[in-house]
Amino acid sequence: MSDFEVVHAEKARYGVSDLCRTLGVSRSGYYAWSSRPASRRERDDERLQTKIRAIHERSRGNYGSPRVHAELRAQGERTSRKRVARLMRENGICGLQKRRGVRRHR
Repeated sequence: MSDFEVVHAEKARYGVSDLCRTLGVSRSGYYAWSSRPASRRERDDERLQTKIRAIHERSRGNYGSPRVHAELRAQGERTSRKRVARLMRENGICGLQKRRGVRRHR
């Protein structure tokens, strides 16, 4: 979380000036950040997150990043496996780990 995101989250409780001074960022920098539109990368990440969630839910929570990435590639989406893994990690999405069978001695 960036300093500007902290200011944005806490501005209801504390003044923007006080928060900026405490975090060592400029007030004008915060207001420039807050009025700036989302970057292309951020918009693409949001779009990918929606697709990742849909694929993960369709797999009933089984798929991890390699399989989700394979599904995205099959849909014609060009992205890296590491980006898919990062987006899944940031959103708390993870696949189920394969359980090993229990051996019982008779």
